[in-house]
Amino acid sequence: MSYSANATILLIEDDPALGSGLQQFLQQEGFCCLWQSETSAVAATWRQADLVILDRQLADGDSLRFLPQWLAQKALPVIVLTARVEVADRVAGLEAGARDYLSKPFAHVELLARIRAQLRPLGEGQMESGALQLFPARHAVQWQQQEVSLTHTEFALLAMLVRMAGRVFTRDELLNQVWGYQHFPSTRTVDTHILQLRQKLPGVPIETVRGAGYRLEKPA
Repeated sequence: MSYSANATILLIEDDPALGSGLQQFLQQEGFCCLWQSETSAVAATWRQADLVILDRQLADGDSLRFLPQWLAQKALPVIVLTARVEVADRVAGLEAGARDYLSKPFAHVELLARIRAQLRPLGEGQMESGALQLFPARHAVQWQQQEVSLTHTEFALLAMLVRMAGRVFTRDELLNQVWGYQHFPSTRTVDTHILQLRQKLPGVPIETVRGAGYRLEKPA
């Protein structure tokens, strides 16, 4: 798969058996896998990664406490592994900045499919809509010739709107396409991220279509 070739995965897992097995599996699939078992060591390797697999429960406690500060170093797609299956736990993971959520026990082939789905945008070419330019290969955005810093989720949401400018997306469609959850019960996450995009990109024509959803207006 060309879109994941040479990708580096940071695995944060304190279970020796699971960590060793996952690292071996990912390396056999052609990835470079950096494995950390302690949160104190994560910062040193975070910037080297293209994607993160994060165990929710570590020896230091709930790893979501650390996720926002790690993402502040570099916005990365994060897949959370956890035995917690309640809706509130999934919402907490999304709001902390995770892109995907996989419950234990899980099949390695399913994790691999989710990894490839998250890495696929890295191979896409430049996209434009008026004065807005997106560069997926380096996760960069320019608005009116000024570079703007977005989180990975904000970038993915914006890319979806730009790719099909003029089309109205329902909140459920955006949840399914960007966050990867079918029939996720809350749309508040989408509204929050749209608001963040509008704050970071004032003037970008993201329109609220009452009773329907959101769309990016096509440039005149």
